[in-house]
Amino acid sequence: MTELKGGANDMRGHQSRNAQRENAMRLTEKDFKFICQFVYDNTGIVLNDSKREMLYRRLTRIIRERKLKSFSAYCQLLKDQPEHEKDFFINAITTNLTSFFRENHHFDFLSKEELPRIIENKKVLANGKKRLRIWSSASSTGEEPYSIAITLLNTMKAESSQWDMKILATDIDSDVLAKGKAGIYDIGRIEELPQKVKQDYFFQGCGKSSQSVKVNDNLKELITFKQLNLLHEWPMKGPFDVIFCRNVIIYFDKKTQQELFARYYEMLTPGGLLFLGHSENLGNYQQYFSNVGRTIFRKPY
Repeated sequence: MTELKGGANDMRGHQSRNAQRENAMRLTEKDFKFICQFVYDNTGIVLNDSKREMLYRRLTRIIRERKLKSFSAYCQLLKDQPEHEKDFFINAITTNLTSFFRENHHFDFLSKEELPRIIENKKVLANGKKRLRIWSSASSTGEEPYSIAITLLNTMKAESSQWDMKILATDIDSDVLAKGKAGIYDIGRIEELPQKVKQDYFFQGCGKSSQSVKVNDNLKELITFKQLNLLHEWPMKGPFDVIFCRNVIIYFDKKTQQELFARYYEMLTPGGLLFLGHSENLGNYQQYFSNVGRTIFRKPY
């Protein structure tokens, strides 16, 4: 009888510990609201209930890495050490979905319409070259700026030596920037690219690295990768002939979007282009731009 009683007690104790663990790993409404506010205050990104499951999964990984016991404990860590923890947290929860030549019509427009216009109209500077500046403002792991660089070199061809061309690639996530700067990708990432693009701009690894490719140094030389929070001060002076701001505006509220559009407008040269993502629009700021293609907007001359 004693053994049976002890066994029942053990079972109840085990169930109680399981219940405690389940409660600890429950994302309460209070913690969820705190996380959402922390993300908004530091990035301007708006999270709502539709992102709750995504947030839960990513926070669970963070809690395990930090060897904490609950969501509440991690929220307390963010309160106690916001500057120390902020970058790690932002890197973990931001979404980085990208690919080479994503929304390819933008690169077609750049190649067939915009770059020929720029080539024809740009004036030669004192250094004997023509100036071209492009900004990839949410560059993620680098596929976008490298796609821009490939487009530039393919279009400019022999004329590229006559140009002072630079691409600025920025993102809030330091981890993805490091990947972009390294320029090393799984070979599957370039599977759909034309064979000539693969041959001209990528090197396949050998041995253990045979399933990886590295971008050509000619591409890397065109691009500068820098960490930047779009809501903070922009240290670059510009102006830019083209700005890519694709699939990031949707994460901001309307007020922040309009503020960012105003800042992009100031950073563009007269006649410069702003590219947005397929599901994005300028809202009230449309009146200051001309729509020249699918989510392609031109600042007046």
